[in-house]
Amino acid sequence: MGTAGLVLMLAGFWFACAIRACAGVSVGDVFPPLATADLAGGTPPATAGKIVLVDFWASWCAPCKASFPAYGRLFSEYAARGLVIVAVSVDESPSNYESFVRKLNPPFPVALDKGQSLVRAVQVPTMPTSYLIDRAGRVRFVHQGFHGAATEQALRKEIESLLSEKES
Repeated sequence: MGTAGLVLMLAGFWFACAIRACAGVSVGDVFPPLATADLAGGTPPATAGKIVLVDFWASWCAPCKASFPAYGRLFSEYAARGLVIVAVSVDESPSNYESFVRKLNPPFPVALDKGQSLVRAVQVPTMPTSYLIDRAGRVRFVHQGFHGAATEQALRKEIESLLSEKES
């Protein structure tokens, strides 16, 4: 391989690495610990050894409003088997966050990402986006947007799959 070929290969490698760095948290990555995030709304639930669904949402997001009843059903069905759901608001206004939570009254924990630090660290692409995390803390599934029954059915199948895996 000549110098030009080596330069092209290195440029391609650099470009691939740059794209990966901009991609944020994706499937296979370890999800940032919720316990160290700057979240308001109470202490995040214990997640060690659990299947965790982290949903990023905003009060102005119509699909986010539609997702909460579905997450409530999933929480009711799977919490006793080890599913933890944490819905993280990216709202900049605490009053908008509080109004949304009061209106929908979810049965699962919600939190406000006060300084937008977690959403920046994860590089959430759109609202809502949910990350389904296995017992080892690795992201196994990512859902951009909420598409009604199709998303709920996919999550149900993925949760069942993760719950059936042996703990390591």
